[in-house]
Amino acid sequence: MRQVKNPFGLEIPHPATASVTKGITLTPDCLEDCLLTCYWGCSVQKLHEALQKHVYCFRIKTPQALEDALYSEYLYRQQYFITKNDKEKKYCRLPEDAQVVDFGPVPRSRYPLVALLTLADEEDREIYDIISMVAVIHIPDESYRLPCRILYQYLLLAQGQYHDLKQLFMSANSTAPSSSDMSPDERSTDRSLLEKAGLAEDEPELPEENSKDCVVCQNGTVNWVLLPCRHACLCDGCIRYFQQCPMCRQFVQESFPLCSKKEQDEDESTRILQDVLPGRVF
Repeated sequence: MRQVKNPFGLEIPHPATASVTKGITLTPDCLEDCLLTCYWGCSVQKLHEALQKHVYCFRIKTPQALEDALYSEYLYRQQYFITKNDKEKKYCRLPEDAQVVDFGPVPRSRYPLVALLTLADEEDREIYDIISMVAVIHIPDESYRLPCRILYQYLLLAQGQYHDLKQLFMSANSTAPSSSDMSPDERSTDRSLLEKAGLAEDEPELPEENSKDCVVCQNGTVNWVLLPCRHACLCDGCIRYFQQCPMCRQFVQESFPLCSKKEQDEDESTRILQDVLPGRVF
């Protein structure tokens, strides 16, 4: 397994307020200066053809490259310059004269929103293996009220490959609402909408634990992701003793750390410094 640094990050801070008519707020988090380009009503077919062109024809490392590959098959385009480590929220919305209130019944020919993150500086494109990220975002409308979420994230590499970024199953509590907070009717409706769209996960949703500690020793911090099940549940001390995932019992083919020993030590030093400084006695 080869590890590479991903310079792109994208979150939806307020998914409950997003809609096709009201727009959506996005929060980029990038390690370098980047461009965030949003395409409303992007053609499903043309987007996946564009990803294949990245592999076989030319590299999608700028917004213009993606637009050429899409043959301009989108309704509206917005672009923002994102400075390094800037986490300012960006508001994206269709113009009122577009007169779009929904994107039709499922299955659809257009994605509501496709967000492209690319490196702004040519020199940075020579440094990073990952040169762009494509996020496919569902936004609820009058025809399809599935809650707002990122459906797919594709990382595009300079060598011509692209990878579908998968969700990790953490053993710790999450700030996102869990299915246990929803009523049975809401869970059933949400699941049926996902199945109808072909987006339901194959694996069952497993209950989350109440701690960020290792599920085995309950002492060390969770740091290891197990593949292919994608459970993040073991610390540095316990990973060496398991050939099967302690959560689902699937055999472990590969594993990788969430952060290196150096990064862990730096985080611990920062935390101790923050704890000590406010109460220092001279």
